[in-house]
Amino acid sequence: MINDHIDAPKKIPEAKVYRLSFWLLCGSSFLFFGSFSMILPELPDYLSSLQGHEYLGLIVSLFTLSAAVSRPFSGKLTDKWGRIPVMFIGACISGLAALVYPLTTTVFGFLSIRLLHGFSAGFKPTGTSAYVADIVPAKRRAEALGILSMFSTIGMASAPIFGSWIFLTYDINTLFYCSSIFSIGSILILFGMKETLKTKEPFKLSLLKIGKTDLYEPSVIPSSLIMMLTTFSFGTVITLSPDFSSFLGIQNKGLFFSFFTGSSLLVRFIGGKLSDRFGRILILKYSTLCLAVSMIIIGFATNATSYFAGAFLFGIGYGLNSPTLFAWAIDLSPEKSIGRGISTLFIFLEIGIGTGSLISGSLYQGINSRFPWLFMISAFFSFIAFIIVLNKKNQPQTIKMS
Repeated sequence: MINDHIDAPKKIPEAKVYRLSFWLLCGSSFLFFGSFSMILPELPDYLSSLQGHEYLGLIVSLFTLSAAVSRPFSGKLTDKWGRIPVMFIGACISGLAALVYPLTTTVFGFLSIRLLHGFSAGFKPTGTSAYVADIVPAKRRAEALGILSMFSTIGMASAPIFGSWIFLTYDINTLFYCSSIFSIGSILILFGMKETLKTKEPFKLSLLKIGKTDLYEPSVIPSSLIMMLTTFSFGTVITLSPDFSSFLGIQNKGLFFSFFTGSSLLVRFIGGKLSDRFGRILILKYSTLCLAVSMIIIGFATNATSYFAGAFLFGIGYGLNSPTLFAWAIDLSPEKSIGRGISTLFIFLEIGIGTGSLISGSLYQGINSRFPWLFMISAFFSFIAFIIVLNKKNQPQTIKMS
């Protein structure tokens, strides 16, 4: 049973809400997200060098597919075996995959590694989010997730800039090795943290047996649906932004993410606090609308200024959207199934990103004139999410207190 103080925040002194374990978790997330995102801007060209340009959409979709497949396993293991072991497995897989990339010389080999790499994203974030739910009181949950996502976003968005610099200065193999070093750093931090799951089961093969009830948590479907619709745009962005940047004459393909990160960081912390105070739905109304409008601006950008302006607005929308949806999902999850609830949300997240990446990559086919309407498709899905939350009743006190 998860520690009772999760749903009784009054027992936790306000001054001690964010303890050392929380900041260690933030540091580990920073390194983990940086490890796999630093290679993203260069993967399209790397795959093209292997004569696989027509498979660009699979770079992200295969990654997210394996992440989604692994979620029911990571969710069950998180609730039964422990938060830290699940995080440890995810970080180890990420480090191993990065070391294997330089060994592949075929398209099939590269895509196989992408499948392997995706399992890391299926494990590490699930354990991380459950760990936060254990150590932070419910009334500060979105705020804490906002802070955590700030570190994750810094890693995910600043690492591509660093990665592009490594590639331009050295070579692609050095970039892969640096990615592995980031994963190792994430692992080392975990050794300084204590497990928070009170009633743990020793690992046994039966824990890997997934029943129907382990596949997803029905109570979090409302938040998961919004997650899927809005992350379609992220899949489109990470697939098309490298080529779109080159089309606009921007040499460093990671610059788009610097504007995305900057604005995202501006709103994540305050967005989480506002979500805790005024309700999840109210914040989601603004976030989904921002995402829809940003896709239109990016799609019709004709120069770096308008392109980066769209990236800035996209960051605002995403920065409000992500911590709010995670907090909402945890609010809706039964106490003993937080891991399963989080894994369900992640499954829908990966479906959204994977579908967005697959569709945009498949339809793009290297034809630059298709950029506007490909981003318009993403705008359409975000607008559907906006319509859905617009018709939901906002509840400022969404958190279950006991």
